[in-house]
Amino acid sequence: MSKLTDLPKRILIGRALRSDRLGETLLPKRIALPVFASDPLSSVAYAPGEVLLVLSIAGVSAYSYSPWIAAAVVVLMFTVVASYRQNVHAYPSGGGDYEVANTNLGPKAGLTVASALLVDYVLTVAVSISSGVENLGSAIPFVVENKVLCAVAIIVLLTLMNLRGVRESGKLFAIPTYVFVVAVFGMIAWGAYRGLVLDETMKAPTAGLELKAEEAGLAGFALVFLLLRAFSSGCAALTGVEAISNGVPAFRKPKSKNAASTLALMGALAVTMFCGIIGLAMVSDVRMAENPAHELLRDGVPVGGDYVQNPVISQVAAAVFGDGTFFFVLLAAATALVLFLAANTAYNGFPLLGSILAQDRYLPRQLHTRGDRLAFSNGIVVLAGAAALLVWAYGADSTKLIQLYIVGVFVSFTLSQTGMVRHWNRHLKTEKNPARRRRMIRSRAINAFGAFFTGLVLIVVLATKFTHGAWVALLGMVFFYAVMSAIRRHYDRVAEEIAAADGPSDDSVRPSRVHAIVLVSKVHRPTLRALAYAKLMRVDKLEALSINVDPPDTKALREEWERRNINVPLKILDSPYREITRPVIEYVKGLRRESPRDVVSVIIPEYVVGHWYEHLLHNQSALRLKGRLLFTPGVMVTSVPYQLVSSEAAKERARKRQDWNAPGSVRRGPVDREPSSRK
Repeated sequence: MSKLTDLPKRILIGRALRSDRLGETLLPKRIALPVFASDPLSSVAYAPGEVLLVLSIAGVSAYSYSPWIAAAVVVLMFTVVASYRQNVHAYPSGGGDYEVANTNLGPKAGLTVASALLVDYVLTVAVSISSGVENLGSAIPFVVENKVLCAVAIIVLLTLMNLRGVRESGKLFAIPTYVFVVAVFGMIAWGAYRGLVLDETMKAPTAGLELKAEEAGLAGFALVFLLLRAFSSGCAALTGVEAISNGVPAFRKPKSKNAASTLALMGALAVTMFCGIIGLAMVSDVRMAENPAHELLRDGVPVGGDYVQNPVISQVAAAVFGDGTFFFVLLAAATALVLFLAANTAYNGFPLLGSILAQDRYLPRQLHTRGDRLAFSNGIVVLAGAAALLVWAYGADSTKLIQLYIVGVFVSFTLSQTGMVRHWNRHLKTEKNPARRRRMIRSRAINAFGAFFTGLVLIVVLATKFTHGAWVALLGMVFFYAVMSAIRRHYDRVAEEIAAADGPSDDSVRPSRVHAIVLVSKVHRPTLRALAYAKLMRVDKLEALSINVDPPDTKALREEWERRNINVPLKILDSPYREITRPVIEYVKGLRRESPRDVVSVIIPEYVVGHWYEHLLHNQSALRLKGRLLFTPGVMVTSVPYQLVSSEAAKERARKRQDWNAPGSVRRGPVDREPSSRK
């Protein structure tokens, strides 16, 4: 039966990989760029349009501010990229913003950053997929008629591709990303050649339209506020920059150097494309409006509800290449495809961050486990489910979803760079080398500048987008923060409760005798109780058995075993595919083959919880193992329970239930609580 159910899994995601092949899944820079930077690179397809849309409120004359806004975005982009280059060198473990904030600003700031990033990664998938579906729907009516279905189907497809492994998905995504980059650079180069060398006039399809200003003649504070809002909208080009700092462990060695180089290349490409598209939009007289049906006029008459406003990049391509030409179609197709692939930034960032948070006991431990293809499969599936739910709730409408966007990423930017300032302050207190101090002071200035700018953008975004949907993103952050805090409290409580004492305790009292193999994962109270239970059994052979899934944990177990001088031999079984059940089953079957007349008893230490949600937070290996061992001839299974405090609370709740009956009480009828006297 297991082979039958395993077949579809192998067809969809491929054969399982051994743990020692993890190095083969690491990414070279040419693959890491499209994997981790597809989001910021693809954002140049809509970020210039967001700037012009906001400026259109004040009319065409306000477009003259767009080069200055583009310059401010460029300064911010280079500042953020330079800051994250410091991050990847100082914190190469892959924690990124979370690790920086957690280390320098404290656990609460770290958890705030983690909550913001988790929300932003889910939104990245939802926004990118919805936007791509809408672009594709302009050419294929079926897609736009079934937006939600198509968006969910694409999410499922991306999920399967990522479950096959980061390296394989990166190869699939590299080609369209590079085609998009080359096509945009080709458009900028050809447009510059036509305008500067050939002195030709290029006109966008909307160049002949008039723009009716919503608020004409803005000045003073109102104009400043409008420019700040346009600047914050243009900062959509920065979304996804942090993904590289979160994904450093996925790079080939030297990891930090390769990650820093990829960051610099990504920043240079994104800035050049962003500025080039803004410049060509100004030259070709692109017109954009927030409400095009009423604000765009043709011969003084509104264009009406049937008018379709194409993105800025599409209008610029039509002006440079000509509408409907081969290069125009190529760029349009590459743009639509790269918007789909932009979601892959989140598919790599979310599972890596989830793994780190699980290791720090803020998320269920299952998110720290690598799947068959050495990807963090559980995190990938959780991300896909959350994004699909969001797409369904908002009807795959990118206009509604994008209002939720950007908030989370600028929360993480601001806290991360503030944390880096404190990082340099701490190191400057002890550093005496003049050259190193100069480098640290320069780095601190970069981070401080970045913290100021991103903090300003965050304030503007919250002020201008809160009532339009940003509150939903903030609510999501609060939800993640509360859930992760509760999970951490649970794990801390359990760890304290099961911690093994150095001296003798009640848990080491020997209750009875039995022939046994005691399964061990760590030396804690449940393990000591199980060992004590097995020691006074009439055994021919007693040994402790552990599975080597994580070498550092196994090393720590062996050292603790020797330190405590436990007089039971400890046997370690290697598990290259990170399985627990199969090595135990094969080892037990091997003992049965060697001595068919012997009975093997497997003792499994377990701790008992009292709430349903606590079961979700703990590995179910014991349950799966017992299910398999019960069907193995000649094998007996014994569970040694260790009751946690919550189990006592559950027992007390059961006693208080009015409809609670003791076993058999229904058959024998009610029983008097007090003895009655007979007359």
